[in-house]
Amino acid sequence: MKPNPITPTIPFDRDGAHHGFLRLPYSRDDSAWGSVMIPITVIRNGDGPTALLTGANHGDEYEGPVALMDLAATLDPTAITGRVIIVPAFNYPAFRAGTRTSPIDKGNMNRSFPGAPDGTVTQKIADYFQRTLVPMADIVLDFHSGGKTLDFLPFAAAHVLTDKKQEAACVAAMQAFNAPYSMMMLEIDNVGMFDTAVEDMGKTFVSTELGGGGTATARSIGIAKKGVRNLLIHAGILKGQPVAGPTIQLDMPDGDCFHFAEADGMIEPLADLGDSVEKGQPLARIWASDRTGVQPATITAKRAGLLTARHFPGLVKSGDCVAVIAVKV
Repeated sequence: MKPNPITPTIPFDRDGAHHGFLRLPYSRDDSAWGSVMIPITVIRNGDGPTALLTGANHGDEYEGPVALMDLAATLDPTAITGRVIIVPAFNYPAFRAGTRTSPIDKGNMNRSFPGAPDGTVTQKIADYFQRTLVPMADIVLDFHSGGKTLDFLPFAAAHVLTDKKQEAACVAAMQAFNAPYSMMMLEIDNVGMFDTAVEDMGKTFVSTELGGGGTATARSIGIAKKGVRNLLIHAGILKGQPVAGPTIQLDMPDGDCFHFAEADGMIEPLADLGDSVEKGQPLARIWASDRTGVQPATITAKRAGLLTARHFPGLVKSGDCVAVIAVKV
């Protein structure tokens, strides 16, 4: 296979804190010999486990970038054993544009794995992670939230895996993160996901959904900052005691958790995040936005549970996910 064109400007195997870039050559109209400069920090202290920490896999999600920028600036190398690789803005072009996908090639980083060394910018970044960074790691944390179009209860997540020993390690790491909610998560579109690429290598993987609406709050950032340090302590990398609090166990067992719009219009929520709902209960109505006197389309719950995610903008299109219901365990 062809070599990847990305070059790190800092070492991965030298003790201390090193701040630099993953430099990806990118020739464009305004810079013939230009580059995409993806910020990265590597903090190492002797031999030990390696954690790979990523944010802005989607560029309009901010809890991860804030928490990881803070960690990169404050983590003392003498407080760790092993190595922490921090990439606050995984899909850096999307992060700079404040969009879910890359403005360069419209690439959705979380649907681009395993990537390609001679592909688009997004595919080249995915390939570098696939073949260089993930193989270095023992544990991987990829921060997510709802971006501009969804809003979530704040949870850390693990997936059901065929390898039950690996699944147990992922669940233990999810619990150690200690978000207000802990989710066994069902993915409805998992082809090309970073999650799958990491899990297929046998690594311990944790993801999150910590809010949404294209912004972050003091609370959601606090959850991210606490969680990443708890995870490093759990992995045996960071010295200290985890900060623990209660977490509510949730499960997304099947496709009935997901509810989609079948009409365009203006959405009227009939339940809020965290509300308990019954099967058949109206969750939202969609009003025609171009005329009066028309009855709205009603979306009803396909199962009982906790309203865990909702569509965020006031206008909705047919096919949009408008609600997710999870089940308390």
